[in-house]
Amino acid sequence: MGKRYRKVVVGGTFDRLHLGHKALLRKAFEVGEYVYVGLTSDEMIRDKPYADKILPYELRLRDLLKFFEVNGYSNYRVIKIQTAIGFADKMKSLEAIVVSEETYKGALIVNRAREENGLRPLEIVTIGLVKSSLGPKISSSLIRAGLIDPFGRPLSSGNGTPEGKAFKEQKRNTYGDTNAQAEGTDYSDKLQDLRPGNR
Repeated sequence: MGKRYRKVVVGGTFDRLHLGHKALLRKAFEVGEYVYVGLTSDEMIRDKPYADKILPYELRLRDLLKFFEVNGYSNYRVIKIQTAIGFADKMKSLEAIVVSEETYKGALIVNRAREENGLRPLEIVTIGLVKSSLGPKISSSLIRAGLIDPFGRPLSSGNGTPEGKAFKEQKRNTYGDTNAQAEGTDYSDKLQDLRPGNR
């Protein structure tokens, strides 16, 4: 079965990579030949719940790269973004954006910005929320609060933390023994004006 789109975009903080994140990313690779991933900068996340527990950019990038490696994904670029829209309102060749039900409104904002820049709006591909044992969705904030693990399972102890046993166990099960490192990996976009730094 062929891909529906040549280039798609997906974005997020991707902290404590959980089942909801993975469903979103898998959908992006399912429908797109090439996937652009907007990964939020550390500056962008300061107002999020439990912001002090959010992993730094380099570790979130490392976890994404491990996930891509384990799943055999190769046609992608990870781009650091400083705003919610990131580069999606400037890249003419994008065809679709992949979002969850919760972030659908963000896709509408992206399309409005594209139209203001004279670009075609993106097709919006939406996935359902992945439920947890404690509520309607698995969320990074619940994981950071120590209430669930990245699989949506409640932590056995009320004072558990994301760095506890359940989280460490998940990392082994999800990634295996890989040696992917963020350092030295070419994850910047080919387009010079979209690069976050002068690499």
